[in-house]
Amino acid sequence: MQHTIDVDGRSRSFTLVEPEDGRPDEPRDLILVLHGSKQDGAGHRRFTGGAFDALAVRDGALVAYLDGYRGNWNDARRESRFPARVEGVDDVGFVRAVVDLLVGTRQVDRRRVFAVGYSNGGQMVLRLVHEAPAVLAGAAVVAATLPDPDTLVLTAPDPDPAPIPVLLVHGTSDPIVPYGGGTMSWWARALFKVGGTALSMPDTARHFAVRNGVTAAPTTTAVGATGTARTRVERTDYRQPGLPPVVLYTVRGGGHTVPGPTRAPRVLGRTATDVSTAELIRETFGIGRAPR
Repeated sequence: MQHTIDVDGRSRSFTLVEPEDGRPDEPRDLILVLHGSKQDGAGHRRFTGGAFDALAVRDGALVAYLDGYRGNWNDARRESRFPARVEGVDDVGFVRAVVDLLVGTRQVDRRRVFAVGYSNGGQMVLRLVHEAPAVLAGAAVVAATLPDPDTLVLTAPDPDPAPIPVLLVHGTSDPIVPYGGGTMSWWARALFKVGGTALSMPDTARHFAVRNGVTAAPTTTAVGATGTARTRVERTDYRQPGLPPVVLYTVRGGGHTVPGPTRAPRVLGRTATDVSTAELIRETFGIGRAPR
């Protein structure tokens, strides 16, 4: 169901998928889904084949597909030139407002709010982790890496952020956001109105491991089967007892895509279909299984 809410004088919208399990008074997990550039919530829902809906249907969570401003999120990249960034849209405020609304009207457990973002939406989740970590119990970032420190712009970073579990998913053959970091290709910079340099995905994972206080060496294992026979998934865990983990899923041969049942357009590269991002979120954050 489509909902609207006023934030900073702008009408903002989101689509809410609710469970139908007859437990309206039980505290719920909330999954906030943030789309990529030139999408909206409904478009991203189609793009992923509605895979995140299973977190509501099967696990009893609420899933909210948020709509960016004119197809984008005001992320924390200095060189972003799309309207959300240029006009200073308060997307952190939008996220807070959606959470407050659903805590008040849908029995959402404020301690169990998770954000998953793809591409530009992933950049927005990275901003949330740094500016509003208290809002989130966990963050998942797909096909986006942390901007270089000289490129990262935070309006009001939390001076003493609480560590949270972080899930990262990225393809090594991503044609838009390089797995190895650096600068995006000229055509991607022009098409998506972005710029600057970024860390590699492994360096992004290490950043969050350090932020969470994890000093133990990471471990890497193979995941699943060969899927399309052209992608291979590896899982790298940064874990230490008593600390929130950082988990990186590297899709060898994967493109600018969301692993799951629905393949992205060929221009974006290969999609791993032997793993599901929704299932990775469920496992990493314990969706629907948290003690009450």
